[in-house]
Amino acid sequence: MKRLKGLGEEDRTRIETAIGYTFVEKQRLDRALTHSSATPSTKGSDYERLEFLGDRVLGLCVAELLFKTFRNATEGELSVRFNQLVSAEACATIADELELHRFIRTGSDVKKLTGKAMLNVRADVVESLIAAIYLDAGLEAARGFVLRFWEEKASRADGARRDAKTELQEWAHAKFATTPAYRIAERAGPDHDPRFTVIVEIPGIAPESGTDRSKRAAEQVAATKILEREGVWTKSTDAG
Repeated sequence: MKRLKGLGEEDRTRIETAIGYTFVEKQRLDRALTHSSATPSTKGSDYERLEFLGDRVLGLCVAELLFKTFRNATEGELSVRFNQLVSAEACATIADELELHRFIRTGSDVKKLTGKAMLNVRADVVESLIAAIYLDAGLEAARGFVLRFWEEKASRADGARRDAKTELQEWAHAKFATTPAYRIAERAGPDHDPRFTVIVEIPGIAPESGTDRSKRAAEQVAATKILEREGVWTKSTDAG
């Protein structure tokens, strides 16, 4: 099989300008943008191993960033924010900002992927890019890249926050390795104006209840109560 050609000089310059880093060993950038489907018979020439390393480097840099940014935050709040910032969705967003989809090298089968599958490819490429920078110039260079694209997102008080049920699930997974359980305790009122009371339970802590006009809304109320009670959210910032 013919050897896959490296990126063109113009494309490489565009990428390095966008990420704010110039590679010493150019082949590292090529590899970071190469999916295994593009080189099926050439082991080690794709980004899979880089992705493994980049995930860990990103985690360290984001954890350090959050630790310094939110000096009074609880471990629970830091965990929720961390999970959001290193998620596939967050990494794919960075890939889109950098327009990396224009440069990812894949086989014809992968080019047809859409939705979640392609989201994961875009996220993987960002992690592999972080690893490539780390290997090329060390932790300080990798940290510089992470700070450049994650610092503003991390510093937002509420900008990266999702709904209460999602936040509670991530916190419960991190803290107790379990998933919150919701059940309807009561349904009251006429059909045109019902009121649902839902109880959320997490083994190891006291349950909470929430009441609203729909089951979904009541679940959100109950989840918010636990997040506030446990110090993951503060009432003044997150109750709205």
